[in-house]
Amino acid sequence: MPLRTPNLEGATRILIDPMTDTSWHLPNPDTQPEFYADVPLKRLLAFLVDTVVIIGISLLIVPFTAFTGIFFFPLLAAVVGFAYRVVTLARGSATWGMRLTAIEFRDAKGARFDLSQAVLHTLGFTVSLSIPILQVISIVLMLTGERAQGLTDRVMGCVAINRRAAM
Repeated sequence: MPLRTPNLEGATRILIDPMTDTSWHLPNPDTQPEFYADVPLKRLLAFLVDTVVIIGISLLIVPFTAFTGIFFFPLLAAVVGFAYRVVTLARGSATWGMRLTAIEFRDAKGARFDLSQAVLHTLGFTVSLSIPILQVISIVLMLTGERAQGLTDRVMGCVAINRRAAM
């Protein structure tokens, strides 16, 4: 909660409480724009790679369903996709497609995702995909926001950033 204090001229100053303001944990887009450079394009490319991986895994599962998986393939792919995203986000804060394009998620404190954050982000992503207007809003936010955050990212307070180069 910001603290409000009057100054000598009678106006009120707003002081940010460092215990509750977590925005300083994430790279500042004004002073460190390299962390957000090309992130929306990289997220699109990562999404396409992840979609191919998910379809491939789903196709490999179909024979183990005695080929009945063909009849409910979209549901099978959705379940596989949800599990794939949760596992990959929880294990490295990035899906395989995101790793390929050198981006990763960071939470509001600048840390990598844990299992609960991976589940929440995947749930938000899945809901956004299933309701087209939410996906459009998410894309617009990514393309216009200074931190390139989608709808789920803003709700959770997380960002997708370019990974630091390995030293």
